Amino acid sequence: MFLARKVKMIKGKDTSNDLLEIDEIFVDGFGWQKKAYFYDWLKKHPDSIAVNIAPYPKLVGQLSIYQEKYVKSKPNKYGYDNLLDLPRE
Repeated sequence: MFLARKVKMIKGKDTSNDLLEIDEIFVDGFGWQKKAYFYDWLKKHPDSIAVNIAPYPKLVGQLSIYQEKYVKSKPNKYGYDNLLDLPRE
């Protein structure tokens, strides 16, 4: 199991809470990669990456209405995405 530890938002969107505005994600064993890279990885290796925040939800690939590839975590019990709570750079 790989852990997502940090995110980089699109320049100028540092405080955004929109998953589509994540630019890169730092995952152990991968380093910094674009969100589309992890979308493709997860399509071939589902449930292989989790967010490094308890309860460690798994990442899943999603397509926006404009066919933009991105990832999100399986929502916590409150419906909130823990990926957005990771430290930002």
